[in-house]
Formats: sequence, C-alpha cells, structure tokens
Amino acid sequence: MKLIVGLGNPGRKYEATRHNAGFWWVDAVARTVGATFRREAGFYGDVARVPRSDLWLLKPETFMNNSGRAVGAFATFYRIAPEDILVAHDELDLPPGEVKLKFGGGLSGNGMKDVAAVLGTRDFWRLRIGIGHPRDLAASEQEVVDYVLHGPRADERKAIDEAIEKALESWPLIAAHDMQGAMLRLHTKDQKRDP
Repeated sequence: MKLIVGLGNPGRKYEATRHNAGFWWVDAVARTVGATFRREAGFYGDVARVPRSDLWLLKPETFMNNSGRAVGAFATFYRIAPEDILVAHDELDLPPGEVKLKFGGGLSGNGMKDVAAVLGTRDFWRLRIGIGHPRDLAASEQEVVDYVLHGPRADERKAIDEAIEKALESWPLIAAHDMQGAMLRLHTKDQKRDP
C-alpha cells in the first residue's frame, strides 16, 4: 500500500456525521502511527506521511462527491497505481459495527464513483465501514442524503467506533500490503464471541 484515503466532508459542520466514517478511520491510523496532517492545496486535501515509510494518508477537502479530484492529483504526482490505494468510506449496505475490506467490485455512493471515474478503474482497495441504511434502522422514513449528513445515534456511533478499532488491528498487515492477511484477520469472527 502506498496511499490510504479517508473519505468525508470537510469542516466542523460535518465532522460528526455518518458520511465522515472514512475520515474517522484515517484519523485513527494517524494517531496510531504518529502522523500529522497538513493542508496541501495542490492535492486538494490534508496529507500526512506515515513515519519511516513511503506510505501516505490523505483526507480530501473537496467534499465527498468530488473526492476523485484529490485522489487523482495525489496518485498522478507520486505515480501510485490504483492497486496500491486503499479508500476508507462509509457503507450504507453494512450495519453499524461491521467493516469489510474489498478489492474492486461495485461501488455505492457518489464519492466512490468519482474516485473510480478519475482513476479510470474500480481496481483499488476499499475499507467499507458500516453505517447502516435508514430503511433497516429506526430512521426508515429518512432520506439517504439526510441520513448520511447527520450524526449516528449513540449506540450506532459506539458500534462504528468498535469497527474502526477492529480495522486498526489489521493496520500492520495493510501497511505491509498483505491485503489477503488483512482480509483474513478482519473478516474472521472472534472465536470468543461465537456460541
């Protein structure tokens, strides 16, 4: 892996909203490795370098629907191939508390579609952080766009935070580009929890 991207919307207005789950994970990675973000206008976002590595963290400041602008600018400048990019994002199709690692495949959400359009391929890695869908939760009458731009309930945020922590346990494998090992670790249920 050479580039880890967290998707979200910039500004205090959005920092606690479901759509910023990708930002939350990348911020957690930065805290774990001791990396510090700085604004880079040429890359349309906040950038941090993982200490003692050639791995970068990126938080686009272009708003979710234009995330590809930042990812494309960074990948082009550093000549990073799509398969060396991991994009962390909120996922409506997973309940709060679930997190999945996936390569390529179908994309949901305008932010992910924009990244794929700019890169010219879907062949990059995705960390899908479940936020649930309003039709499956108590907010069944809420429009999706309204749902993702509001903060989760306390129990949902706790579950999302636990999923982020679970994904952090796979960080050493992700950083080493052992994505199969990371998937195995992330997708294997904790035996202690099974009946």
